[in-house]
Amino acid sequence: MNTYRFYRFCRFYRFRFFGFALVLIGVGCSQPPEPAPAAPAPKPVDAQHAGITTPHGDHSAHHGGMVLMNGELHYEVVFDRNGKHRVWFSNAIREDLPASFASNVVMVVSRKNAPPEPLTLTIDDSGESWVANGKPVAGDDVMVKVSYSVKGDPFEVEIPFLIPVK
Repeated sequence: MNTYRFYRFCRFYRFRFFGFALVLIGVGCSQPPEPAPAAPAPKPVDAQHAGITTPHGDHSAHHGGMVLMNGELHYEVVFDRNGKHRVWFSNAIREDLPASFASNVVMVVSRKNAPPEPLTLTIDDSGESWVANGKPVAGDDVMVKVSYSVKGDPFEVEIPFLIPVK
């Protein structure tokens, strides 16, 4: 008699067990999928530098400026005739670095027959570049001294004020 009772017990509850298991599986599988991670911003592609991932292989301007190097560090200086100037930093394979990678970023704009204009740059709202708002720049005989520090080491370079041709 005990075997018969056990048989009826198992038969009665097996349908409930399998039904409950199906409900759990259905609920677990009905969850919305997790969103895919955001793709990194694409680098500008030009015919000369397309697909280059080796260190120092890409010196194209990603932000419309002039690319310079300090050891493994690249920095792109973007001048604007209206006085809004920017500096972007990137690593050896030209992946953008956060602006906070550098500190004490300063530009000194030297115009012919005018006193030098020192500009202390600040990190922009996105945290991607350093930006300064200075006086509009006219004429061609203008030099700019850019200085900054990385890991406590200061660096300084003087370059001509050039606006890239688009």
